[in-house]
Amino acid sequence: MTQVSRLAPLPHLMIEPVVRRALEEDLGLAGDITSVGAIPAGHRSVVTAVSRHDGVIAGLDCAEIACHLVDPKITVTRLVEDGALVTPGTQIATFEGPSRSLLTAERTALNFMGHLSGIATVTAELVRAVAGSGAAIACTRKTTPGLRALEKYAVRAGGGMNHRYSLADAVLIKDNHIALAGGIRPALEGVRATVGHLVKIEIEVDTLDQLAEVLEIGADAVLLDNMTPEVLRQAVAMVDGRMITEASGGITPETAASVAATGVDLISLGWITHSAPVLDIGLDFVPGV
Repeated sequence: MTQVSRLAPLPHLMIEPVVRRALEEDLGLAGDITSVGAIPAGHRSVVTAVSRHDGVIAGLDCAEIACHLVDPKITVTRLVEDGALVTPGTQIATFEGPSRSLLTAERTALNFMGHLSGIATVTAELVRAVAGSGAAIACTRKTTPGLRALEKYAVRAGGGMNHRYSLADAVLIKDNHIALAGGIRPALEGVRATVGHLVKIEIEVDTLDQLAEVLEIGADAVLLDNMTPEVLRQAVAMVDGRMITEASGGITPETAASVAATGVDLISLGWITHSAPVLDIGLDFVPGV
């Protein structure tokens, strides 16, 4: 099984509260009244998670934690790991245990796996599109509230890299900051006077004239927003390696290669976390068990 990249897992202590909240939402006040009523108490089953489409897997820890929170007697056997490339029919993991418990955990486990695998899949498509250019694919803070750590993990599972996790990680001066501060210079000078020496400063520009002003004052990185490939090439030439260049705004899998060919260091896209389609993953019950 092909792996997109080596992947450091998230700590279970970070994942469990998120999964627990999802289960509480699904169980409501009375629990799974369907499975309790329809399935005998002692019934046991084995089910297999199977991919219905090509994709990249992420979220196995979430699925496993969901099962164990519902019932510690459920045994999970992984057949692939997060970051694995799968095709239709690929068996991802098996789950064995009390049938009621398996049915109760099913939807929450699949919701996490499908959503996170969808993010990993579109990220991997973009990484392949820019392969050989030297540009990295990055996500943004446009994430589902409460799921940021998981969604950014899924980006890494697809071979991408993470932008800021929070507003406290680094300075990113956007167009509204510039407008309210009274210009590029006061915005840059203001943050430089308030943050520590280890904090990186990035600023967004929309034009080459704004970029020229930033280069005169200095920053660690510049976000080149909604620029055409032709203008991006000019911007990269102007920067000439003096700061990190990041392209953003309206970039798609179809345009990513042309953006990467301009020489930018990063391509950031919000939609890979907020609009990635779910990867269809199903649970197939193993007959005769």
